[in-house]
Amino acid sequence: MNYLSLLKQYPLIRKLSVLQFIAYFGAWFSSVAIYTMLVDFSSSAFVISMVTVMHLLPAVVIAPFSGVIIDKFKIKNLLFSLLFIELCMTLLLLLIDDPSEVWLLMLIVFIRMTAASIFFSAEMSLLPKLVRGIALQKANEIHSIIWSFTYAVGMGLSGLVVNYFGIKTAIILDASVFVIALVYFSGIDFKIEVEEHKEKFFAMIKDGLLYIKKTKMVIHLIILHASVGLTSFDTLITLLAKNEYKYVIAVPLALGISNAVRALALMIGPFFISKYLNKESLVYLFIFQGSAIILWAVFQNNFYFSLITLFFVGLCTTSIWSYTYALLQEKVETKYLGRVISYNDMVFMLSNVCTTLFVGLMSSYLSLQIISSILGAMFFVVAYYYKFLVKHL
Repeated sequence: MNYLSLLKQYPLIRKLSVLQFIAYFGAWFSSVAIYTMLVDFSSSAFVISMVTVMHLLPAVVIAPFSGVIIDKFKIKNLLFSLLFIELCMTLLLLLIDDPSEVWLLMLIVFIRMTAASIFFSAEMSLLPKLVRGIALQKANEIHSIIWSFTYAVGMGLSGLVVNYFGIKTAIILDASVFVIALVYFSGIDFKIEVEEHKEKFFAMIKDGLLYIKKTKMVIHLIILHASVGLTSFDTLITLLAKNEYKYVIAVPLALGISNAVRALALMIGPFFISKYLNKESLVYLFIFQGSAIILWAVFQNNFYFSLITLFFVGLCTTSIWSYTYALLQEKVETKYLGRVISYNDMVFMLSNVCTTLFVGLMSSYLSLQIISSILGAMFFVVAYYYKFLVKHL
């Protein structure tokens, strides 16, 4: 089964894919504006890393509750409400004008990403209810390709808009994208059965935790998937743009181009890797990922060479993400999908948070090249861990 036949055969997945395209484009478009704002405010590396953490922390904090919300409530009403919250928070970014308001920026980002996190988990728990097996893997890959494409185009266009038209214009355009998403979403008809959960809210939280505790392979797969969090490079790229690339190119353009090149690799990687990817070959992707990050570390002080090596960094990340996600989805009973997916996203985002804080804190003591090399070396540890795990899959 290829991507086109999957979209033709499953109309709801096709419509959800269009929605993902619009919503994710909106999620990324204002990112360059936010980080450019922080650079204009002369923010420290720690402040920049904390704003990045606010993008990631919601999935960690709300996971016990979001999983129950996803399992308990009608999916269409839930997704519509979440998109509306993202629209409102995007508009509130227009209020930020001064370094003293960074705390408000963090709060707005946190609320916006809380809605985005639940939206993402709800969609990922919905996919296994629609397809299974190779179709599920392909659906995950489509999701990842859309994420990567919107990340690349969103970051790239946002860098241009911020550089030539200003931060506020980028934010207004971003809000317009969410309006389009809401209009499109209102026309989608969901015919998904909602399982009846008679347990009380907190009883469902406890039940979900007990299920994960007794299902050891689920725990291992959650940890394995979280390894992708070691590629959380937003703070790293921002610091490189601030400290190194500003002498070569404008900071917004450096941010936009760097993230766009990496995202381009994230997008096209699955087209070449997918047909060779299986339980046995996955270990080689972990090794390649670590090697590519170390290669990037060697060349990252040169803006143009860094773009080339950054492309290789992103080449197999999407395939690792989608395949490890599919392994987990296949192992989970349907009634627990929302809760397990939310906890998985919590651990994944916690990995992103730890990586981000590591970069932010260690940048005062170590060079960005050494920090990057350490992150790359961690993937060799993950490869060893997976060799142990694959025997039991």
